[in-house]
Amino acid sequence: MKSRQFSFDNRLRCALMVVAASTAMSAGTLLAQTPQPASAPPIKVMSFNIRYGKANDGDNRWNKRQALVSETIRMFDPDLLGLQEALPFQCAFLREQFPELDFVGRGREVDADRGEFCAIMFRRQRFEKLAEGHFWLSETPEQPGSKSWDAALPRMVTWVRLRDRDTQTEFIFANTHYDHIGQQARQFSSEIIRNWLEPFSDLPFVLTGDFNSAVGSRPYQRLVQGEGDERPLADTYRTIYPRADSQEGTSSRWNGNREGARIDWIVHSSDFSTLNAAIDYHNDRGRYPSDHYPVRATIRLQK
Repeated sequence: MKSRQFSFDNRLRCALMVVAASTAMSAGTLLAQTPQPASAPPIKVMSFNIRYGKANDGDNRWNKRQALVSETIRMFDPDLLGLQEALPFQCAFLREQFPELDFVGRGREVDADRGEFCAIMFRRQRFEKLAEGHFWLSETPEQPGSKSWDAALPRMVTWVRLRDRDTQTEFIFANTHYDHIGQQARQFSSEIIRNWLEPFSDLPFVLTGDFNSAVGSRPYQRLVQGEGDERPLADTYRTIYPRADSQEGTSSRWNGNREGARIDWIVHSSDFSTLNAAIDYHNDRGRYPSDHYPVRATIRLQK
């Protein structure tokens, strides 16, 4: 009887081991056959102050450098592009040069066709536009052409809400240009952008611009670090290059200068990771496309 029971127990144990092995193999096969989520495709972002097109710049005037501006953009081939100091005829030229990029923008004056644009261009095939808008960096942000505090000129933000066709993720892309004179105005500009962001706290966010403010300044700290429970924004360049360098200025001065403040930034919410970032020194035998270097970054949405 004991022998028969022992034989039965052995057969049962072997059967259970076979079932367990079979189940594990099936689960492993199923796991191997189940598609794993792929990483979100990278997004190439560029911020470029292309220099006011009516400026009396002699050999650096617009019609002598517009091809170099186009070439510089094309070499990086951005998915998201923020332009500063772009006048209507400059915008028209770039729209013609890059038909694959959609365009959002208006002038900063009361008349939408007048003054500098903080224009946005984005890759139409990659992104679907869901909404767009503009607001002014003043005490009356909804009033076109408005300025406040010690600002010398009206300043604004242009923004677009996009859906990434690859991931179906929605995010905000915004572009700005802070005042070049008003220190108080620059501080309050960061405050206004922070306040504007509050209703979009659940959305990933990318901001490009010429901030006319040094890294570490109060406008920078208010925007990048935030206050209280505000989410911090990552400075893409500082993420890749953690140590400040005296040669990371973004004003070319038309002659290849690299000293001074890094006043052109690309920042983003923690929903993105920075893969790469650079100041673009592209030139044609010592001729530069603008008195600012474009800055660029490659980022990726974190799932």
